[in-house]
Amino acid sequence: MRVFTGYQRGVNLGGWLSQCVATDEHHYATFITEADIERLAGWGLDHVRLPIDCDVIFTGPDAAPSEQMRRVDDCVAWCEKLGLRVLLDLHKTYGYMFDTAVVPDPDAFFTDAPLQDAFIRLWRALAGRYGSKPERVAFELLNEVTDPKHARAWNAIAARAVREIRQIAPQTSILIGGVRHNSVSSVPLLDPPADERIVYNFHCYEPLVFTHQKASWVKGMTPDFDVAYPDTLAAYRRAAEKLGYKPKDAGDGDRLVGADMFEAMFAPAIEVAKRYDVPLYCGEYGVIDQAPVEDTLRWYRDIHSVFEKYGIGRAAWTYKQRDFGLVDAHYDAVREALVRLL
Repeated sequence: MRVFTGYQRGVNLGGWLSQCVATDEHHYATFITEADIERLAGWGLDHVRLPIDCDVIFTGPDAAPSEQMRRVDDCVAWCEKLGLRVLLDLHKTYGYMFDTAVVPDPDAFFTDAPLQDAFIRLWRALAGRYGSKPERVAFELLNEVTDPKHARAWNAIAARAVREIRQIAPQTSILIGGVRHNSVSSVPLLDPPADERIVYNFHCYEPLVFTHQKASWVKGMTPDFDVAYPDTLAAYRRAAEKLGYKPKDAGDGDRLVGADMFEAMFAPAIEVAKRYDVPLYCGEYGVIDQAPVEDTLRWYRDIHSVFEKYGIGRAAWTYKQRDFGLVDAHYDAVREALVRLL
């Protein structure tokens, strides 16, 4: 299994050009600046993952760049100046977003030819703009396909996108993630890599009842939903059942979880990556700012130990705000220790 060189330690820039916390000019001009990139470089990182929404950086499905495309240009230039790479993540395309409440019919993208054609136009435009910098910029095709019934259709769409991008950017690394919100368990459902510059991508927020405790957008969550880390598998199952989930039996329910939980969870993806000699990359992982900070630090230590053992690149979610912000006040007491782990 190869290593995704240059993309081993990163942080997401969520909330700026995707899932925007505001949509006025002041937000776009100030949410992320060169000073933020300088700070991230000072943390010893090697890249940032930049989520972008189609309707922020393009004017429409014809893929004409909007005024805010220059923000992507700025980020690439700042990162190049400060020795960081950029992973461009298409968080939303026309007709599809992982937050299925945002689009009228999230299933349509997987069967609607015009929507897929628009997706290809977006990527041809991005490849034309940034494909000449394969050593500085990588592409992530689409963030978090949700419904597992679309696994086969998504493989076909991704294969087409790779072929189209390769006509313009033959050397750029392209990341492809699976269904179930980019679950690591879905990596084995991805097609074999089309070439040696394909990277398998996944996200990890497990156990979700810990990393998303008190999250207002999780069905069934309440303000008093307190979950510790580490705890037993049985405790996490009980917490999940309170939310209406019926998790599978995970064996020894009375044993405290730890790094071995992540190792077992990642094992099928690692096996596939070894079979095809493909790098693995975790594009999102993190803990909500409602969790106890010392527990959060323990969670980061455990997941990072497995990343390090297998050479899995990663980008923490997220730099600021969006309920996970690493520079926000919630993490003041542990930030120095947390940054050392990134």
